[in-house]
Amino acid sequence: MYKWIKRFFDFMLALIAMPFLGIILLVSAICIKCDDGGPVFYMADRTGKDGKPFKMFKLRSMKVNAPDIRTEDGSTYNSANDSRVTRFGKFARKTSLDELPQLINILKGDMSFIGPRPDSASYIDKYTDEERKMLQVRPGITGYNQAINRNAVGTKEKLKNDVYYVEHISFLFDIKILFMTVKTVLSKQNVYREEDTAVKSECVKK
Repeated sequence: MYKWIKRFFDFMLALIAMPFLGIILLVSAICIKCDDGGPVFYMADRTGKDGKPFKMFKLRSMKVNAPDIRTEDGSTYNSANDSRVTRFGKFARKTSLDELPQLINILKGDMSFIGPRPDSASYIDKYTDEERKMLQVRPGITGYNQAINRNAVGTKEKLKNDVYYVEHISFLFDIKILFMTVKTVLSKQNVYREEDTAVKSECVKK
């Protein structure tokens, strides 16, 4: 029952937030265009509820045609000194501003405010049966793993926390995650993984 109520509140809150999102997108678009003149949005291929793929909206934080670099566990490489990131992108990542366009995904029914962060669509075949539990709910703009770790842990640890969320989903848990996320973002904690754990491998161009 809570999952149905959750979807209703997700839709209504996203709808209310759209005018504010419009202002943020306008200012961000100007900054992005002044930075390098490239596209405002980056459309990421992600896996949604029940394994359904979808396009996730993000403000572009990397240079056009930047190579997709992954760590040895398959997670996205990120670093404070990543040369692929634009000037606006560095600010957007620290503040999570680049994630705000996902309000559009919430309205479309692809995502929720709170849930497991969606993985790359190419990673789904690597899930164990236990890890596939995270596909029972809509992915979120933030989630339990983001609230406690943000980007500081590897893929397996992230998935473990995502499964824990699905197994314990409740209204009070979501409220707790929301406040924890605000604290994490404001303190700018765990924006990047430690350099010595990020073994890089270059993949296809974005």
